[in-house]
Amino acid sequence: MKIERLGQDKIRIFLTFDDLSERGIQKDDMWQEIPKVHELFTEMMDQAYSELGFDATGPLAVEVFALPAQGMVVIVTRGKYDQQRYGSGAEDELPEEVYEMEVTLETSDSIVYAFNDFEVLIEAAHMLHDHVTNAGKLYHYKGKWILYLEPDEVEESKHAALIALLAEFGEGTSVTPAVLEEYGKVVMPEQAVEVLCTHFSRQG
Repeated sequence: MKIERLGQDKIRIFLTFDDLSERGIQKDDMWQEIPKVHELFTEMMDQAYSELGFDATGPLAVEVFALPAQGMVVIVTRGKYDQQRYGSGAEDELPEEVYEMEVTLETSDSIVYAFNDFEVLIEAAHMLHDHVTNAGKLYHYKGKWILYLEPDEVEESKHAALIALLAEFGEGTSVTPAVLEEYGKVVMPEQAVEVLCTHFSRQG
């Protein structure tokens, strides 16, 4: 489980499928009101508080993005107390656990992997070339190279093989396309795998 702060009142939590299975949670459970999910959410908020000092009391908007290849991204935005609802008394009179969770769910079949080293990315591209050619967008974001594959660019039957291969070289990332477009730099807007293989040869 990785937690990062996106703003004063906003955090992002990246859950791998291992994080979920360790707790006996299926992907489809995430938007159901069941004790296991509530326990997981409490655990996430405890960790967010201990790592980032993020206080999760009060109304929370929770967005869950399902990434079939890597796991789930949970974005938690803290709202403000409704003074009329809780009265204008002192803060210690407020209920302790006010998880007013407003959950929205989005699924994405995109395959997104981050690479620290450009040479490693080149090696991965050459390995991918047998599986995909006219696919991929390459971004540079926060010092990493991000390879983004659209689901319709890749045959569904090849997804598992591609993910296994990419996982050897890179790291699954929870960055969404919208964030990459806004904050990242587009290095290769299309056919990134083909372009990398054409212009860069493998080392060794």
